[in-house]
Amino acid sequence: MTLEFERRCGSPFEVRAVSDGLVRVQGYAAVFDVATNIGDMFMEVIAPGAFRSALDRGDDVEFLINHGGLPIARSTAGNLRLTEDARGLYMEADLDPNDPDVARILPKMQRKGQLDQMSFAFQVPAGGQSWSEPGGGEIPVRTVTDTMLFDVSIVNRGAYPTTSIALRSLADSRDEGQAEHNRKQAEARIAERKLAQRKAEAEQKFRRIPG
Repeated sequence: MTLEFERRCGSPFEVRAVSDGLVRVQGYAAVFDVATNIGDMFMEVIAPGAFRSALDRGDDVEFLINHGGLPIARSTAGNLRLTEDARGLYMEADLDPNDPDVARILPKMQRKGQLDQMSFAFQVPAGGQSWSEPGGGEIPVRTVTDTMLFDVSIVNRGAYPTTSIALRSLADSRDEGQAEHNRKQAEARIAERKLAQRKAEAEQKFRRIPG
């Protein structure tokens, strides 16, 4: 079965030469507390700490081009390093320019306007998000608080496409919200009946007191 990921873009990256003849790519694959419109379906905010569990767990993260092909670096190989700071998910990848896959895309990465954006692929585990409905015609807001990471990528289009997995999550959230609303209404009706019953019992006792 093919895993279904969500993909989001972060910010532009930097390419520079380092020692040992390697080329280092560095930048933010994701930034915190920035509200992003996801296909006019919902707004999304990635909360600080959203990548902490993935990094502590040591998720096997690949460095890809447009989220596809063979990895040109990998966290488990040590040539891709990911950290979380106050701004977001920061990455550094040391690439071998003699690698044919790197040599093929390196000029495009160094040329502004071709491959010049960062992106990351992720899934949200159970309990790793919350949804709010602002009302007043505004679209829902999704806050991501936990993730499972799969890759960071250099991409040529900084798009934020909707994904069916996120939309299913929104639908589930709305279902849960409706269920919670129904539960509260039922509890309110029970409380009203109990109050009415107590009032009736008190009035009955009062009427039985001799004058």
